[in-house]
Amino acid sequence: MARRELGPAALEVAQAVAGLWPGGEVVLGVSGGPDSLALALGAKWCAERYGGVARAVIVDHQLQEGSGDLAAHFSETLSVRGIPAEVRTIDVPRSPDGLEASARDARLAALARDGMPVMLGHTLDDQAEQVFLGLIRGSGARSLAGIAARSSYDVDGAPTTLLRPLLGVRKSTVEQACREWDIDYWNDPMNTDPAYMRVRVRDWLAAFEAGVGRDLVPALSRSAALARADADLLDELAREAVDVATDALPVDAVESLPDALRWRVLKSWLGRAGGVVAMRHVWAVDELLTGWRGQGPIDVPGARVVRCEGELRLVG
Repeated sequence: MARRELGPAALEVAQAVAGLWPGGEVVLGVSGGPDSLALALGAKWCAERYGGVARAVIVDHQLQEGSGDLAAHFSETLSVRGIPAEVRTIDVPRSPDGLEASARDARLAALARDGMPVMLGHTLDDQAEQVFLGLIRGSGARSLAGIAARSSYDVDGAPTTLLRPLLGVRKSTVEQACREWDIDYWNDPMNTDPAYMRVRVRDWLAAFEAGVGRDLVPALSRSAALARADADLLDELAREAVDVATDALPVDAVESLPDALRWRVLKSWLGRAGGVVAMRHVWAVDELLTGWRGQGPIDVPGARVVRCEGELRLVG
């Protein structure tokens, strides 16, 4: 029997997944939303044509009543479509970074624990929202670079590849793809709850677009691509400039670097202490290089920094 021809939206999704298809066994992070269900069906299309196995993992965070039933429903829905699926139930720990960040970290750990490539369903609209978040945080080019199509996630020291093939696909397209594939999706009420920063950012972006009379999603996504290229180059130059795998940095090797490289070297080096390093810590330590007047040690997360005998030293 001839294979059913894909509709235009489904074909766009499938071809986007094919662009990052790694072959072999691939884990698909599925929530039941339109992006992850379209991703799963696009991955099945790729596996049939290019080889490999697409296996869905549905993470039950236990944060909403009935979440276990919902996870079981979508596991069955995908299994009927010929996509092996399983539910992994997790506990989301309390975190000073907030519920969203804690849930994301716990979810990624659950998806990555088998050590196989993991595909995630972030879309072009998600990318634009991430750039908007970066603008609000004021964190520089790396923050404006948004979400990477390919990145690495470590679980107990073992790296897992994360792939996001739908970053060039609109949210409206994945919703239409689900309709063409005749699969019902779930709209998570947390995605409209203004208690979460990402939801507020989405609303602000929509209001801003209405105010300027333009669809800003493509422009923000282009900005992310340009910022990522710049940030990647600067990070590489900073790694080549100074070896930070030591508790002492020679002042002469660091102080003459351009700001963009010097600050990157300092941030990477300060991270050796194990804490979360903010730019205020970097700039405070930078004063020991560019504004040295014999001042005392600087407290940073997990350590103190002193300037002594021509070196910056990390001390406990």
